[in-house]
Amino acid sequence: MKTLEEVLVDWEAVIGLEVHAELTTLSTKMFCGCRIEFGAEPNVHTCPVCLGLPGALPVPNRDAIESIVLAGLATNCDIEKRSMFYRKNYMYPDMAKNYQITQGPVAFCMRGWLDLDVEGPGAKERFGLTGAKPGQTCDGVSVTEEGYRTRVGITRIHMEEDAGKMVHLGGEGGRIAGATRSLVDYNRAGTPLIELVTEPDLRTPEEARLFMQELARVYRAIGISDCSMEEGSLRCDGNVSIRRRGDVTLGTKTELKNVNSFKSLHDGLTYEIRRQAHVLEGGGSVVQETRHWDPAAKWTVAMRAKETADDYRLFPDPDLAPFDLSDEFIESVRSRLPELPGRKAQRFVDSYGLLARDARQLVEADGFADLFDGCMAVAGPRAAQLAKPVANLLINDVAAYLNERGADGMADASIRPAHLVELASAALAGEISSRQAREVLWVVLAEGRDPAGVIEERGLRQISDVGAIEAVVDAVLAENPGKVEAYRAGKTGLAGFFVGQCMKRMAGKGNPRVINEVLGSRLA
Repeated sequence: MKTLEEVLVDWEAVIGLEVHAELTTLSTKMFCGCRIEFGAEPNVHTCPVCLGLPGALPVPNRDAIESIVLAGLATNCDIEKRSMFYRKNYMYPDMAKNYQITQGPVAFCMRGWLDLDVEGPGAKERFGLTGAKPGQTCDGVSVTEEGYRTRVGITRIHMEEDAGKMVHLGGEGGRIAGATRSLVDYNRAGTPLIELVTEPDLRTPEEARLFMQELARVYRAIGISDCSMEEGSLRCDGNVSIRRRGDVTLGTKTELKNVNSFKSLHDGLTYEIRRQAHVLEGGGSVVQETRHWDPAAKWTVAMRAKETADDYRLFPDPDLAPFDLSDEFIESVRSRLPELPGRKAQRFVDSYGLLARDARQLVEADGFADLFDGCMAVAGPRAAQLAKPVANLLINDVAAYLNERGADGMADASIRPAHLVELASAALAGEISSRQAREVLWVVLAEGRDPAGVIEERGLRQISDVGAIEAVVDAVLAENPGKVEAYRAGKTGLAGFFVGQCMKRMAGKGNPRVINEVLGSRLA
């Protein structure tokens, strides 16, 4: 098959996502009082309501309704004041009552959007931007210094209850194919679940991956879900079709079901785009179906024909009255909105002069944005001066420390904002080099010690006194008259030799910046 880059020269991919997020910060299920607990013994959190026993009546979870309205407000959706629940009928055994309670044509949240900044190698997946200059609008996106910005429409966010968990035994990889028996755990059945459906605005696998990551950051920021793809609280179905460039007619789509990692979403969509192009260019036809991405084999396999709305026989749930949300309720939820990741990154740019790329890295890393804000509060009037050094310490050195040790966010690191500010100040003043700052930082992170104490204990404080450095430079130049003459004759590469000799005389404690400045004036 052709590579993705080769395919996208002639074909345009059209991608839409259906993102399911469990409201894991809630304590009870959507329509009953059963406890939500990941990893509990099978079937211990069930009752007549979530099992759908005759005579049991559902009662909506008010906290869940608040959570979905919060999600809608955070993603620029219109909040519909009147909506209702429907029954979605299907015969899989993961719902004991053979239907799922969900919303109908009108959901709590409608017509929203999120903006994506696509940068680096991933931006190259978007065809037709070569040669475009920052500020231009090209192929419907705004070109930036690092890549481009695109807006992804959100059709709706609706509320539903999650299904139970199927466990297949006797086969390979825990899948139903080849299994000798299947078990079902209904603990998860009835868990509040919100589903976000995008418009078919995504054009590359990278855009799909970034949308999922941005949405997860938003949901975590507003405190409605932990968005753990490993534990299944965030899942995604990807719908993708391709069409010839310039064509406006949508092709036949396939659905990648229950993708459970950001990488799998990107890789699965990439393969499916390539596969569909291979089929169509070979004279075949794409079949509308649900497919599974196998990350080990790195291909998609057909699961079943794709259901249509008619297959589910949707009708209003007779046990649940329509919802009428008041303006007062919506505004009370709006008042709970925190500063969202995108706005926080823009504040870092506007208030402290950070590069947009660095600001995004701070808000994308778990705990970094709050730590940066804490540092700026400690820095006070010096905040603008220390912002970039502090951000560099976080993005480069703290991140490297955590990656090497496999730490979970900032949980395993012993550091206070005051420590980072102190270390950034020392580096900015030339008291220690950037390499030494990293050495000190790692000790501080591991032991929670004061940076000044570590610097003194290890004798790392640099000598920046101009008079002392001038004496050393003069001595080095006096001992090497031949090299001084050669330098002045054009062999400027000898500058490194002179710096090295000065550093040797100063036992590595000389400030390289000051040494270079003095050498430059002496050799001019």
